[in-house]
Amino acid sequence: MLNLERFSFGVGDRFAHQAKAQLRAFELLARDGIDVVPVWNKSNREHSFIGSQPESVRLAANNAVATLGWQKSWYVDADHIRLETVDRFVPHSDFFTIDVADSIGKHAAPEVIDDFVDRHPELIGSIAIAGIADPFQISREFVQKIAGKYLLATQEAGQIYRHICDVKGEANFVAEVSMDETDAPQTPPELLIILVALADQRIRLQTIAPKFTGRFNKGVDYVGDLAQFEREFNDDLAVIAHATSRYGLPSNLKLSVHSGSDKFSIYPIIRRALNRTGAGLHLKTAGTTWLEELIGLSEAGGDGLTLAKEIYAYSLDHIDELCAPYASVIDIDRARLPSLSEVSGYTGTRLANSLRHIPSHPEFNAHMRQLLHVAFKVAAKQGTRFLDLLQSNEPIVSKQVTDNIYLRHMRPLFVE
Repeated sequence: MLNLERFSFGVGDRFAHQAKAQLRAFELLARDGIDVVPVWNKSNREHSFIGSQPESVRLAANNAVATLGWQKSWYVDADHIRLETVDRFVPHSDFFTIDVADSIGKHAAPEVIDDFVDRHPELIGSIAIAGIADPFQISREFVQKIAGKYLLATQEAGQIYRHICDVKGEANFVAEVSMDETDAPQTPPELLIILVALADQRIRLQTIAPKFTGRFNKGVDYVGDLAQFEREFNDDLAVIAHATSRYGLPSNLKLSVHSGSDKFSIYPIIRRALNRTGAGLHLKTAGTTWLEELIGLSEAGGDGLTLAKEIYAYSLDHIDELCAPYASVIDIDRARLPSLSEVSGYTGTRLANSLRHIPSHPEFNAHMRQLLHVAFKVAAKQGTRFLDLLQSNEPIVSKQVTDNIYLRHMRPLFVE
């Protein structure tokens, strides 16, 4: 099978215009001596909002790789696919994020749960995990409870995985299983049981995206207890190492952090853990590049600034409609959103400063940023007007994209 390298970084590109600018960030990081594999990702939901097709992601990535002469690995991710949406991605993707969050909490048949528990007596009792100070104390009732919550989801993941194998061939893609878009985080003991269930499904998964403690809101920093996140992240790494050695999962299986863009406060925690353990990481960003496009158009002034203000005006007027699909991953205080009359007087620099994610900047507004993060389909409705402005302002827009990924994300994660 394809073997995903130690470090991989997912980049979303809503409008398929910034693949070269994104890839330049990977080139800069390689000059720092750190190889990270680009993974271009776009979900079925995003395609439906934009009106694009999965083929567009592959074409944009191909063009970027050819133009820049990129000689290393790269992938195209069918992001958050389900059985009913996967087929349109199969010809164009070699990385599949299998999303089974909707099945979490839906119970498998009692006899299936009992069979799982009976086949895994090693999960009951005192479970010592290298790298975790205190053994897990796990009862039969706990295994039954967690199996009841997750077995149906792992069975669904197996069904989707085997479908992709039948069509594409098991050796020709990387599999990720996503369980992050659910209400409650998975504890390390729960993650162990989930991994055992996925191993039983014979899924050759190379990354798993659990839900971590805390808030992973779109486009802004992590909200939560950093010390608790650090314990949880390190324990999850230890659980993965244990599961790969015990249950035949791929040795390169690694944690995936979804909605990982802009989580600046956890980047040092992740970097320390990776350096200490030698573990790998897949970090997925989405939406950040679209915001950098908007920032670039604001900085460009003229027609670009005019459009950026129009997009904000429409977004403010349709805030309920735009936020509804993302309600679980945004926290917007509407009282802190500037009025249309106020924004109409903004210079391009002021609007860019409001959106650019530099939390220490006095003009940064996290609430504006979150609203516009989920407003990309407003730009899509502009059709060629928006795309033509991206093209005519390519130098300033692409610089925002490259600098954001390289300076604010990659270096803190892998270098500094």
